Amino acid sequence: MYAGIEWLVDAHGCVPGKLRDRGAVLALLDRIVAAMDLHVVSTAVHVFPGAGGVTALYLLAESHLAIHTFPETGTATLNAYCCRAREPAPWRALCGELLGAREVTATEHRRGRP
Repeated sequence: MYAGIEWLVDAHGCVPGKLRDRGAVLALLDRIVAAMDLHVVSTAVHVFPGAGGVTALYLLAESHLAIHTFPETGTATLNAYCCRAREPAPWRALCGELLGAREVTATEHRRGRP
């Protein structure tokens, strides 16, 4: 059994205004939590001033979910780590719907040793 599974997700071609919008970013995280049946223990969110983006972390019973947005390049980067195997979120669909992403890449990494 592995120690967990981690997804690294990059969303490109996002709508800059959505990447600055705290509500839009948290809506994405909330939809990921629901899709993966995760359980939020605590949250931390920082909205950078002016044209800056949003950084958010959800501490999960299963581990963590984090996002960093970069409106200046239309990019969002996400990291999801779960201590037990589960189906991934529909990354492309959710990032497209909620951030306007035109391109989404997701890689899955097994952590630890079997």
